[in-house]
Amino acid sequence: MVIQQSVQNVFVQISESLEQLTCEQYTRPSRTLSNATIGQHVRHIIELFICLENGYYAGTVNYDKRKRDLSIETDKDFAGSLLKSIYLQLDKKNKPLILEASYDDLSTENLFIETNYYREIAYNLEHTIHHMALIRVGINEVSSVRIPDDFGVAASTVKYRETIAG
Repeated sequence: MVIQQSVQNVFVQISESLEQLTCEQYTRPSRTLSNATIGQHVRHIIELFICLENGYYAGTVNYDKRKRDLSIETDKDFAGSLLKSIYLQLDKKNKPLILEASYDDLSTENLFIETNYYREIAYNLEHTIHHMALIRVGINEVSSVRIPDDFGVAASTVKYRETIAG
């Protein structure tokens, strides 16, 4: 599945960047990111994929009910191992799912939206790339780690840049 390869590519970029960070850098609050840490952004990425994995079997995905496991945001090696195990579990066949979500903080009523497994992988991939852009900002603030030029850049943007570069 092509999208699985795309997820693997971004997970490898994240993992390789995490390996270069110290534990202190991984957990250091970033002023530029409203005192969020690189680890918090990595945890958020991982937990959305875990919600999708759990929702695949249940038939309903609810990203609002993620665990918020502090060990992911404080242990970069644990986070790296989770990225690898998540990727290995993405090879399931497509099937219909229901996305359960509340997009209004003033309401307790949930919406139920028809979706499917591949669409949710695509959503999580795009969401991951968005958070990678934020992680890039955090890495640049707390370290001198060299990250790939396309880290946190959407594939469509990378392709566009290649066409204008000639």
